[in-house]
Amino acid sequence: MPYSKFSRRSFVAMSAALPWALRGVASGLAASKSVPVGLELYSVRDELQKDPQGTVRAVAKMGYQCVEFYAPYFDWTTAQAKEMRKLMDDIGIHCYSTHNDEDFFGAEKIGHATELNQILGTKYMVQAWSDPKPDANSWKVLADKLNAASEKLAAAGLKVGYHNHDAEWKPVDGKRPIEILASNTKPNVMLQLDVGTCLEAGADPLAWIKANPGRIRSIHCKDWSPNPNVGYKTLFGEGKADWKGIFQAAESVGGVEFYLIEQEGSRYSELETAQRCLQAYRSTRGAS
Repeated sequence: MPYSKFSRRSFVAMSAALPWALRGVASGLAASKSVPVGLELYSVRDELQKDPQGTVRAVAKMGYQCVEFYAPYFDWTTAQAKEMRKLMDDIGIHCYSTHNDEDFFGAEKIGHATELNQILGTKYMVQAWSDPKPDANSWKVLADKLNAASEKLAAAGLKVGYHNHDAEWKPVDGKRPIEILASNTKPNVMLQLDVGTCLEAGADPLAWIKANPGRIRSIHCKDWSPNPNVGYKTLFGEGKADWKGIFQAAESVGGVEFYLIEQEGSRYSELETAQRCLQAYRSTRGAS
């Protein structure tokens, strides 16, 4: 059943927005410095493949507070997941979400994915990608699948998220797919905002956050440059994103619980890139 009935949606939006708006008024952005910042480990994918534990240690030493494992984690045994959890506990870093292939939510794989996420202490299993679809109904089918996965995972104490790319911002049948997903998924399905792909598609991340109060509970802080020679390889803070505005909207309206730096590459090594992006993030947040 669609979650886009005007009266219901208006009420839900107002109800969801109120606590976040009050928090912003009462405490201001400065008090929201407690929102943890992490690294999507795709940013250091070559290092992670060579030495998973060493890479997580290095990321924690930089000052990142959480990490997001991506699809290859699914190949771990439960013993490997327990070893990684022990390491994270020992060094004081968390995993609030994982990125997952679409079939990880299917009947054959959801059991193993659930077990690994429970071991890691994850809160959200995020679908990282879905192939672009030719019509609105196909996106509604995806929304139904996300709702179904949400019901299955609830018993395990997990929630579902969806991560956008550029295709979700390009209208099909007169409506943007991201809007179709938002209006046809339950409010507990997180809409993880990838800022860079939103910008590349010509969309406005601030407007999107404000239009979906309480649902933007995680943001991929990936910048984007309109320079075709740079694109996603621009460092955090050197691209087009209005990070101060995004942070303000995310914390006063969006309901953000954690930020994740993501980098697809740069002129520096993977680990140096991660370090530089964290420094730039801190500088931006400190100047907010």
